[in-house]
Amino acid sequence: MNMLDFFITSAHAADQGAGAQTAGGFSFFLMMGLFLVFAYFMVWRPQSKRAKEQQQLLQSLEKGDEVLTVGGVLGRVTKVADPYLTVSIGSGIEIIVQKSAVVSLLPKGTMKALE
Repeated sequence: MNMLDFFITSAHAADQGAGAQTAGGFSFFLMMGLFLVFAYFMVWRPQSKRAKEQQQLLQSLEKGDEVLTVGGVLGRVTKVADPYLTVSIGSGIEIIVQKSAVVSLLPKGTMKALE
């Protein structure tokens, strides 16, 4: 048996019947199984892990945290309500954003370093 026969089925004479079709069917299911395992480890699992980390980030937000929003706005959290945050982006300037708009939590002192 040639190594390529595993991936590409060879053409067989008509008198051999179902034997060639069975081998082709098995390799098809094997390749589909390998594709599904690949898709799980390369696509679905990392994506669900990132979503879980984002959910934990949003639940852990508290007053005084420095955050970056989806729109690229840096600010310090001044008030935490259930679906919303009040974020101070300058002296006396506050905006209200949804919690889901927060992309990342910045290290303390980031805003002072940028001033």
